[in-house]
Amino acid sequence: MAMTSDDLFRLFETLDIPVRTYQHEPTFTVEEGRELKATMPGGHSKNLFMKDKAGQLVLISAEAHTKLKLNRLHNVIGTGRLSFASPELMVEHLGVQPGSVTAFALANDTGHHVRFILEKTLSDSDPMNFHPLRNDMTTAISRADFDRFLAHTGHSCDVVDFSGLG
Repeated sequence: MAMTSDDLFRLFETLDIPVRTYQHEPTFTVEEGRELKATMPGGHSKNLFMKDKAGQLVLISAEAHTKLKLNRLHNVIGTGRLSFASPELMVEHLGVQPGSVTAFALANDTGHHVRFILEKTLSDSDPMNFHPLRNDMTTAISRADFDRFLAHTGHSCDVVDFSGLG
């Protein structure tokens, strides 16, 4: 069974990871959250769950305003051409619904089927902001504590500079 946001917050407590969570109206796009994010410190994420023709699953967390040329991403990260993964794959591997994709969903990828890419601008932010498995909240976490979270899930991250794509 997939982890819920309450489970995620308990995990943060267990790992002694302080976070700050903001409640808000559900947001499905970067644009919808623009005003809200202006009041919250740190880097804000947009998250894409993708797959290539060989079936490799990739979760990309980028700074909200990073321009991503989807037809060129595969060249930078070393995959086949990418397309958005289906909602069914999202639920199966990340345990979240479309609109709630987040790096925190890696806690649900216990089979380690998803490769995680962290865009450099977001990686350089402190704190970083992600939805806590649902899109009516945003949780801020320090960069160092995010690394601790990733280590706990058994995931690594490839930090990639996408500035050359724009």
